[in-house]
Amino acid sequence: MGKEQNPRRVAENEAMAKTKMLRTSPQKLNLVAQLIRGKKVDRALADLTFSHKRIAGDVKKCLQSAIANAENNHGLDVDSLVVAEAWVGKNLVMKRGRPRARGRYGKIMKPFSEITIKVRQVEEQA
Repeated sequence: MGKEQNPRRVAENEAMAKTKMLRTSPQKLNLVAQLIRGKKVDRALADLTFSHKRIAGDVKKCLQSAIANAENNHGLDVDSLVVAEAWVGKNLVMKRGRPRARGRYGKIMKPFSEITIKVRQVEEQA
């Protein structure tokens, strides 16, 4: 008598990974997510490796995690994986401040965000 297996959240030919609490705004993170959407995973990894954006390293780590999930947990072929979806969400915002002139207070918002990457195995066209 074991516990019933949870139903899969993604299709049989898909795998996903999620990274939370990335210290950047969702708007800046979405620029990097647009860079990899719809590309083959080896091309997407190369683009993230040579990107000048600071957050690209964390996005690359998330993509590598999705690839590892596809290979190890779902038995998918790594060479035929494509970044099917990459979406960005808001997370918490740390509120800090700085004293300004005439007794005022300047708000400093430090946003966090999260990214979800879904990879899909596609059949090669000959």
